[in-house]
Amino acid sequence: MNASDIHILAGAYVLDALGTEEAESFTRHLARCEACRREVAEFRATTARLAGAAAKEPPATMKQRTLDAVTGVRQLPPRLSTPQVTKTIGGRLRRGARPLGLAAALAAAVSFAGLAGWQYREAQQAEQRTRQAEQGLATISGVLAAPDARTAHGKATNGAFTTVVASARQSLALFTATGLPAPAPGRTYQLWLQQDGIMRPAGFIHEDGTVALDGDPTTATAIGLTLEPDEGSRRPTTTPLLLMRMPT
Repeated sequence: MNASDIHILAGAYVLDALGTEEAESFTRHLARCEACRREVAEFRATTARLAGAAAKEPPATMKQRTLDAVTGVRQLPPRLSTPQVTKTIGGRLRRGARPLGLAAALAAAVSFAGLAGWQYREAQQAEQRTRQAEQGLATISGVLAAPDARTAHGKATNGAFTTVVASARQSLALFTATGLPAPAPGRTYQLWLQQDGIMRPAGFIHEDGTVALDGDPTTATAIGLTLEPDEGSRRPTTTPLLLMRMPT
């Protein structure tokens, strides 16, 4: 491991994919390399976001809706031992109350069915978010831990710090932004890959974090970042906020 190679281990270090000797060597390196410390912090923040992507707080109304459904169910009266005449009157009352009790039970059943349906939909959506988060984490992990991963750092004109990690073996590149200002309403950040002198759309980044670039980075010579309309553009329409060479 020479001095230039050690800088490419940031991703594998974050994922605990280094051997003991390499991990100890990189830990010592972090103490004197500000660029790697920033890169490690960025990748840790990204993996934390992905891990928490599927987490969702239950809505504040869920508890009250459940309690309302429970309190709306009519309870049966206690069974009493009474003289025959009282039992007869009570029997008539109970027979008269049966339609009301049945209606209340049906109403409660409908309420619980609606709540169950809502919970099922929430569970399905949470499962989908979990799958997406797992796929995103697998993609990022594959690039960061690739033995041929190469890293480059840049700074956009709006002050954001950027990192690009590319792996020819994976045919993928990751773009990480830190300190990215919120775009104006109706605008979004669009990424570009320069291939054969042409800037081609490579996806979007909406906030600080990491995204996988669309397109094959092995044929790209540079990566760009511009502000575009929300729906994106086929070609850059504004002055690039960032134009940096792909890491080699």
